[in-house]
Amino acid sequence: MTGKTFDWGPLLTGGPLFLGILNLTPDSFSDGGQFAEPAAALVQARQLVASGARMLDLGAESTRPGAAMVDAATEWRRLEPVLAALTEALPHIPLSLDTRHAAVAAKGLAAGASVINDVDGFTEPAMLELAGTSSCGLIAMRSRRLGEGFLMPTYDDPTPKEANSALGELLTVRDRLRTAGLADGRVLLDPGFGFGTTFLEDLALWEALPRLPEALAWPADRICIGISRKRFLATRAGTPGLAPGRRDALTAAAHAEALEWGYRVFRTHAIG
Repeated sequence: MTGKTFDWGPLLTGGPLFLGILNLTPDSFSDGGQFAEPAAALVQARQLVASGARMLDLGAESTRPGAAMVDAATEWRRLEPVLAALTEALPHIPLSLDTRHAAVAAKGLAAGASVINDVDGFTEPAMLELAGTSSCGLIAMRSRRLGEGFLMPTYDDPTPKEANSALGELLTVRDRLRTAGLADGRVLLDPGFGFGTTFLEDLALWEALPRLPEALAWPADRICIGISRKRFLATRAGTPGLAPGRRDALTAAAHAEALEWGYRVFRTHAIG
């Protein structure tokens, strides 16, 4: 990838930066299968942009608990036609690729995407190498792996939890990118709510948000909050059985909390 190195700065002016989530998978926890076809994806993309999204985040591999792993070829087959449709129809909207595969990320950048969003926190050498040889933006998330999948503990484990282990993991992600020589201005860090954490740990992590920028030595406006429709919100509200598609009001309330603490970047399924 050539051209000017991506800088989040211009996107962080003018109010919150909402990254509209566009799931292209058949098995997403929230809206799996609804937007797999390019025409449906484009309708949803236009709706997200009309409601305030200034970037779209495309994912073609589900990371929900128990989701089947997808190889790079399958992921790209799902992603390619939608990416082509969006770059033609919405050329002014930057696109982020939610992927763990360097081969998919490289093809996506060549096809017009601006950002790699890696839920593995750039642990794979090939992904880290691509980040170093490209000029794209980067979103690096903290998560916990178990073999090829993600560690998903019993969410309602009543054992008291603290945020310290998750914060330490996020520091490791930050330092990995810095050690690789990647400029901070290219990077957003994502605490990874729900990725290997129980409810009590997510709660502790949420309550730590006011002091997180100081703990990370990292500005709040370059931390991406991915809390949209998460079960944490329903459990915290005392309605753990609330379906994901009915959690948008809880998501909006959580975004408002985070805005009060200085956060400005949110990945979300709906805006409002």
